[in-house]
Amino acid sequence: MSNKHEGTMNNTVGSRVLEPKLRFTEFLEAAAWSFCSLGELAKRSTRKNTDGELTRVLTNSAEHGVVDQRDFFDKDIATQGNLEGYYIVEMGAYVYNPRISTTAPVGPVSKNRVGTGVMSPLYTIFNFHNSENDFYAHYFKSTHWHQYMRQSSSTGARHDRMNITNDAFMGLPLPVSTPEEQQKIADCLASLDDLMAAQLQKIDALKSHKKGLLQQLFPAESEPLPKLRFPEFQNLDGWSFQSLGKLAKRSTRKNTDGGLTRVLTNSAEHGVVDQRDFFDKDIATQGNLEGYYVVEMGAYVYNPRISTTAPVGPVSKNRVGTGVMSPLYTIFKFDNSQNDFYAHYFKSTHWHQYMRQSSSTGARHDRMSITNDAFMGLPLPVSAPEEQQKIADCLASLDDLITAQRQKIDTLKAHKKGLLQKIFPRLTEVLE
Repeated sequence: MSNKHEGTMNNTVGSRVLEPKLRFTEFLEAAAWSFCSLGELAKRSTRKNTDGELTRVLTNSAEHGVVDQRDFFDKDIATQGNLEGYYIVEMGAYVYNPRISTTAPVGPVSKNRVGTGVMSPLYTIFNFHNSENDFYAHYFKSTHWHQYMRQSSSTGARHDRMNITNDAFMGLPLPVSTPEEQQKIADCLASLDDLMAAQLQKIDALKSHKKGLLQQLFPAESEPLPKLRFPEFQNLDGWSFQSLGKLAKRSTRKNTDGGLTRVLTNSAEHGVVDQRDFFDKDIATQGNLEGYYVVEMGAYVYNPRISTTAPVGPVSKNRVGTGVMSPLYTIFKFDNSQNDFYAHYFKSTHWHQYMRQSSSTGARHDRMSITNDAFMGLPLPVSAPEEQQKIADCLASLDDLITAQRQKIDTLKAHKKGLLQKIFPRLTEVLE
């Protein structure tokens, strides 16, 4: 691959040659690129599911692309009775979702790779005339086409959607080169996707390994010993159980003077995080923080909100720094500062049965209804400090491996993002 060369090109806009900043060596002397409208390269698909025969509802997610709605939302958002007006989306079709987000500022365009289904008529469906079109699946991950979308949309009543007509959307200029060059680019970018997929598989394997260890390195409440034990501790006495209230104290100090303004959140997936980082905005306004609990570094937080990944609510250790949290959360601090052992224990499921037995059915089905006294009565496993530290170190090493794999993926993503901007010619040269 080479940087932009100074050779003679026969396709220009004004005096500017239409070519990308990076080009594969074998195409340096090829003709310059051109732009054609989407309507010239593809055709809209508006076939309705009139007989209601298809019941598989698809969604175009900014992060995951086209997915089955049941997999993405973990429930059916569209009921089976209202699918007659939905568009049929065949395998290989492209879908534009006008909903904007941080990761898709003008809405995502994705290729359907999961199979035939139906989609809301709010989406725009189109099929390229040429079946070899993966090149454009990658192009739509760049930002080169965003300026046209902004210029062609009008301000509507909803600020979370692009308001663009179908005609304007189908007028979107797309880059065109020789089929060979387009395929070379698609293969290059696909190879990066394959590398990232391989890294994700490694992460999944590490997570599965850790999940198994979490269940075997800690004893169940009715068992005196865990299923797995390090050799050097085989001859030690059995484990015991003590209530959380004997090992830790609740923290109920309020932010009465409003001096702390950093609002923390305990996420099932990410643990304790700064609310601004997690939600990309301030959910709690600065004027109502006096009643919030102060959460110091190293404190633990129980969030009663349940989810698929945290069926009785997550417990996480605060590793991000002092802040404040809603009084809906339960904050506690272990008497022993060497307590990472319990940060890992709360990622197991051994304590879930107690939580279910100790909770009552409340008005809200998305939260555990458990009293503070009942929560602080939660039995926790206790062994020799050396054994607990060995277990914590073992599981922390797996966390480090998972983090290292994630960093590799982040590096690959950054590399791909840079390539996406350089390997396609800029549409702004046409728009200016």
